Amino acid sequence: MAIPKFLVGDNTDQPENVYIIHTEFPRFVIDLDTDEVEWLDDIDGEDETELTDEMSKLLDEANTFYMREVERYEALEE
Repeated sequence: MAIPKFLVGDNTDQPENVYIIHTEFPRFVIDLDTDEVEWLDDIDGEDETELTDEMSKLLDEANTFYMREVERYEALEE
């Protein structure tokens, strides 16, 4: 089974928050309500410049993914 690169998550303990989970290296979770990012992988020792560019790209991809998911959910409701 292949796990998708991005997942949408929520939690009843924090019903107002929506999360995007990135499942590949470097793994992270974004709280879309606060824009806080929790990195799950230790990135020490990696090429900092290359990784910074990669992280920025991944955060943009995560936002694009979420907007696409919202559009799809809205289309299902119609």
